[in-house]
Amino acid sequence: MNIDRFILASGSPRRKELLEQIGINPEIIPSSIEEKVTSTVPEEVVISLSEQKASDIASKTEIPFSGSTLVLGADTVVAIDGKILGKPHSHDEAADMIRELQGKDHQVYTGVTLILKKKGAEDHRESFSIKTTVQVFPMTEDEILSYSGSEEPMDKAGAYGIQGSFARFIRGIDGDYNNVVGLPIAEVYQRIRNL
Repeated sequence: MNIDRFILASGSPRRKELLEQIGINPEIIPSSIEEKVTSTVPEEVVISLSEQKASDIASKTEIPFSGSTLVLGADTVVAIDGKILGKPHSHDEAADMIRELQGKDHQVYTGVTLILKKKGAEDHRESFSIKTTVQVFPMTEDEILSYSGSEEPMDKAGAYGIQGSFARFIRGIDGDYNNVVGLPIAEVYQRIRNL
C-alpha cells in the first residue's frame, strides 16, 4: 500500500487494534459530526454513517505537496428481526437488548467508507457493508442481569462484545468474526489494495 497517511475517523479501540493487527498504524481523528439517520434499513444506515464520518474528517484534512492520505470511516449496528439495536444508554436498556438477543440469531452490519486523497487529483471514494449472523445460546435471567450490569456492554452496539466475556453465550457465527468486533479487516485490506 502506497499511502503516506492513514486516518481512522473513529475513536474505537477495537478498530484501531484490528488495523494494527494487519500492520496499519492509523492516526486517530474521531469525527464529531452530529450523525443523521434517514433509513431503518441496517445496510443503508451503516453505509450512510460511515460516509458521514469519513467525509467529515476528509474535508478537514490537508494533503501534503506530494503523497496521499486515506481516511477510513466505519459504523456498526446490531439488528434482530429488522430492528436496529444501538448502544445502550443504561444497564436496564442493556438487559432489554440482551433479552431480545438470547436464544436467537441476529445480524451485525458494519459499513465502511474509504476516501483516498491525492494532491491534484479528485478524491476516490468507496463504501461497502458486510453482514455477519450471530447465534446466541439461551440465557437465564441471572446471566442476563449479571452481564448487563457490568461495564462491558455499555459502549457496544447491541449491548455486547463478542471478544469479551459474552463469548460464553455465542453458539456460532456465519460470516466474518472481525466484522462483529467492529471492522471487517480482511475486506478492508482487499479494498485498499485495489484503490
